[in-house]
Amino acid sequence: MAVIPIDRSRRAPSIVADDGPELSYEACLERLARVVAEPDSRHLDEVARLIGKLTVTIE
Repeated sequence: MAVIPIDRSRRAPSIVADDGPELSYEACLERLARVVAEPDSRHLDEVARLIGKLTVTIE
């Protein structure tokens, strides 16, 4: 079986455009909690964007 090298030094681009205002960590977490508390499929892009802002690279 062949070994395929993976370059982990570059991050993959987000699948959701980040066109919203810059939020602090706390503001982002509060907004995510509000959006998740009232489920609405129209907010899925926003949920994905907020989760993306809260993620950190685990190495």
